[in-house]
Amino acid sequence: MAIPNETTLRRQMIQFGRLCYERHLLVAMDGNLSARLPDGNILCTQAGCHKGFLEDEHLVVIDRQGKKLRGKGKPTSEMAMHLACYDERPDCLAVVHAHPPIAIAFTIANVSMARCVLPEVVLTLGTVPTVEYETTGTQTLANRIRPYVRTHDAILMDRHGAVCLGTDLMEAFCRLETLEHTALITKTARDLGGVKELPPEEAVKLRSLGLKRYGGPPLSVAKADAPGADLPEACLSCSGCGNPSPQGIAPKSDLKLARLVETQAGQTTRLEQIIAEEIGRALGR
Repeated sequence: MAIPNETTLRRQMIQFGRLCYERHLLVAMDGNLSARLPDGNILCTQAGCHKGFLEDEHLVVIDRQGKKLRGKGKPTSEMAMHLACYDERPDCLAVVHAHPPIAIAFTIANVSMARCVLPEVVLTLGTVPTVEYETTGTQTLANRIRPYVRTHDAILMDRHGAVCLGTDLMEAFCRLETLEHTALITKTARDLGGVKELPPEEAVKLRSLGLKRYGGPPLSVAKADAPGADLPEACLSCSGCGNPSPQGIAPKSDLKLARLVETQAGQTTRLEQIIAEEIGRALGR
């Protein structure tokens, strides 16, 4: 795939920065965008600039070690995270990091979005893991996301936001938009009473088809014909995904099993219903 020239990438970065703001995926000085240039260097947003009002002067060029080559001001403070994406994924040509509010709320509420619920999301993204909290802008955070980047195109970071990868800025932006749209649908379903997952066999069928049709992380594409494709083992039994790690083992972040937390405050849980029914039978009601 041919990489656009710098002039084109600058125009696209300004456009997608403004779209992120208009779509309420970030506010104020939040978020950052980057794209790989034809010479291998990285074009990125400047630190401390408003993405809704990006201009050409707010874009900086750095090398693959993070050293500024040209441009005004400093490159984004999250550059280590972007560079980790490019290091781990040679197929990645663009990264968008934003703060989608509903998706972030899921991480604060300790509810995982790593579930097979919407067919189109399973097709294009698989599952969306949540990375344990690390201080923003640090190398520690960049290192924390590395194993997830290898096998996912959209990742949530606890309390912090989302990082989405793509073969261009459009693809990375679309994955971000899909992530927040999924969060909105899932929250609405929870508010209405609960979320039902796709049957395991349908989830695998969709994911296998998606990897073949739309591609994805090379390590995941290689599993397209595997019995469970690249889905976490928990998805195959539909027992509630928790927060699967790249190896399919839940980390220590203690995200709640989503199937067990579907009821809102004030609603009766299924367990409470069963207990009430048993008590009623015991009393001869």
